[in-house]
Amino acid sequence: MTVVHIQMSVIPEKRKEFFQTIRALVHSTREEKGCIGCRIYQDMEVKNSISIIEEWKTEQDLATHIQSEHFSVLRGAINLLSKKSEIKFNTVSRAYTSLKIFEAKFMQSAQA
Repeated sequence: MTVVHIQMSVIPEKRKEFFQTIRALVHSTREEKGCIGCRIYQDMEVKNSISIIEEWKTEQDLATHIQSEHFSVLRGAINLLSKKSEIKFNTVSRAYTSLKIFEAKFMQSAQA
């Protein structure tokens, strides 16, 4: 699984325009082949700090997404409507869905 973290500082006067644009793009992203999830987050302490988190089944699914028209529109919107941005691509080799599974796996090896 590959996780994309797009973090940006939205220009205050452009917030409404930003969210109108991003909502439509997030909806399109969620419908793409291989998209596990796509969510928008707002920092509770820094009002104009926004993150978009995308999760992809395979690197090929992500590569197809990055070449899509709406990803180009997203990048254009970020460039026009935010002061600064950063995009990180993280490959996840194993994801645990339960704290009990995680504890069983790692607490045993820590105690040995």
